[in-house]
Amino acid sequence: MSDCPRARECPFYNEKMKNMPSLTLLYKISFCMNQFDTCARYLVAQVLGVKAVPEDLLPNQMQKAHEFIANN
Repeated sequence: MSDCPRARECPFYNEKMKNMPSLTLLYKISFCMNQFDTCARYLVAQVLGVKAVPEDLLPNQMQKAHEFIANN
């Protein structure tokens, strides 16, 4: 799979989030460079728009993303 189409604008990918996890590189490889369609940030952006993505949402927080979408 190709790189995430939202990588250029993604604060996680560009390491602009506060409290970046120590597993950032592994997350990038797993989510941003391989299976971006399983990324929680990508899901929220697709459903609610880029500006709606919670600032602190990590790529692996799919449950949190589903709850956020359901409440918005």
